[in-house]
Amino acid sequence: MDDCIFCKIIKGEIPCHKVYEDENFLAFLDINPVSPGHTLLIPKKHFRWVYDVEDFGQYWQVAQKISLALKNSSLNPDFVTFLTMGNDVPHAHIHIIPRKNNDQIGPFLAQIPHLKLSDQDFKEITLNITNSLNNGK
Repeated sequence: MDDCIFCKIIKGEIPCHKVYEDENFLAFLDINPVSPGHTLLIPKKHFRWVYDVEDFGQYWQVAQKISLALKNSSLNPDFVTFLTMGNDVPHAHIHIIPRKNNDQIGPFLAQIPHLKLSDQDFKEITLNITNSLNNGK
């Protein structure tokens, strides 16, 4: 895609701090990190959403490989989290974020509004999802 910033990074038109690359995926440090080592993993082929990526399992295996490298690095995070919201850039990407137990990210995530649903709401949502799964067979 010609106007996609991530596609331009893949083509080498925009520089990045590359931490991993293979024939299908590229990982580089986020230019607006929420922690040291915050990495973006993208498919080299343009897909809009993470769930659209053809090699979905392989994609997450690479994410695991990078998260273990971060965990075992001198950054010494307590744990690593993944975020796949995808609203900021219209190209599939996984945020791989090294975390500390008492970092500033936890309180931020706690501010996200949560729904109060009734048992009936849960039942209807469950039925909706299971019907969709069953129809997809």
